[in-house]
Amino acid sequence: MSLNLKAVAAGSLAACATLMTIVAVLYARPAAAAQPPAAADPAVIPAWNAIAVSTIAGPSPNGAGKANVEAFLWFAFVQAAVYNAVNGITGEYELYEWDAKAPKGASPQAAAAAAAHGVLMEYFGSADFANSETIAANLNAALATSLGQIPDGVPKDQGIRYGERAAERIIELREDDGRFATMVFDMPPAPGVWRPTPPAMAPFFAPWLGQVEPFVLDSPSQFRPGPPPAISSDLYVEEFEEVRDYGVNVGSLRTPAQTQTALFFSDTGIGPLQAGLRDLVMRRGLDISDSARLFAAVELSMADTAVAVWDAKFHYGWWRPVTAIREADTDGNPKTAGVPGWTPLIGTPPYPDWPSGLCGVIGAASAALSQLNAALRHRRRHPARCGRRARLLRHPLPHCRRSRHFDGSTGGELGPRPPLRTSELILSGGPPPAGPPPGGPAASD
Repeated sequence: MSLNLKAVAAGSLAACATLMTIVAVLYARPAAAAQPPAAADPAVIPAWNAIAVSTIAGPSPNGAGKANVEAFLWFAFVQAAVYNAVNGITGEYELYEWDAKAPKGASPQAAAAAAAHGVLMEYFGSADFANSETIAANLNAALATSLGQIPDGVPKDQGIRYGERAAERIIELREDDGRFATMVFDMPPAPGVWRPTPPAMAPFFAPWLGQVEPFVLDSPSQFRPGPPPAISSDLYVEEFEEVRDYGVNVGSLRTPAQTQTALFFSDTGIGPLQAGLRDLVMRRGLDISDSARLFAAVELSMADTAVAVWDAKFHYGWWRPVTAIREADTDGNPKTAGVPGWTPLIGTPPYPDWPSGLCGVIGAASAALSQLNAALRHRRRHPARCGRRARLLRHPLPHCRRSRHFDGSTGGELGPRPPLRTSELILSGGPPPAGPPPGGPAASD
């Protein structure tokens, strides 16, 4: 159970992953200003994000049903390809792991649609999925609609070809990246050690995720947080009691507002978060280059954070509150007592507790958007070199941390450092300064 501290650990890992994923896309330095090409409607960026969400996370027969942590990888694949396709033409920002030059005058709008379509078709419109024919038909129809909004001609044709190349480049980069590798969680049962939880008693979900090659981090363990609080510690007892009393399904001490907070965050990680990003770029009027960049920075930050979180979950294998509270009589701490039949408000997911995956990816998104906000404000002050501004999300991470106690599904968090580091890398185009993150190691959070 990684009680309130787990949200700190999750925020920590998330922030580090984001600062690094953002220093590759924020400080991806603006290139020399170029004339805006024809057919560069920025609406294509949120439109294809919505198509990606429905394709990746939507239920069968129209979607692949991956409304779980795995989705963050696939979102990143799509948005990295779209980012390269757009900015390879507009020249606004340096590309991600690619140096292919675009034909002069190609349409970035056509390129964005072709890039997103190419990635989604490769992974979800193929024969590997039982409903791949339906998904492929939907994707082809969506592409025809997108391209139908662009005047026929050389710019459109060149944009399509360049977008297809951008998709092929990301697919090539992600070959043999560790997805779906066989990994077995085999820690011997003991107090503090995770085990399948009721009612499903499902095995560890996607343990391979913690060994997938990150987008910008050096390794999945680069920002591994310290361990959860010892069972014998006062902090463990404090958080044990809070989750026991506030996170229980029936008879809790939660206020109605706390229950609503828990329910809100339990359904935030995939669809609502992506919808919020789409709303943001449209309301703030970002151009096609900045729209593609925002989605890439956020999605790559969240993907690397998810990888880092899963590395830590597999490494520590920390038990969930439902196990810790029901079996407290076996934990060796006289200050805790077992509560047979204790059941959380929200169902317990099938993987270890420490650190919090949700707080990690929310922290990553928050850190990336904060970095982008500062960069876009700078661009507003220097219009000759840059684009528009955007006022971005307001600090959801503290609410996420508390929600994980109110819903009873988790006890710990991840601090802000990994996502901050990841986002720094994405947005800067290079590594952050050497040395530990400001404020000391995540284990002290």
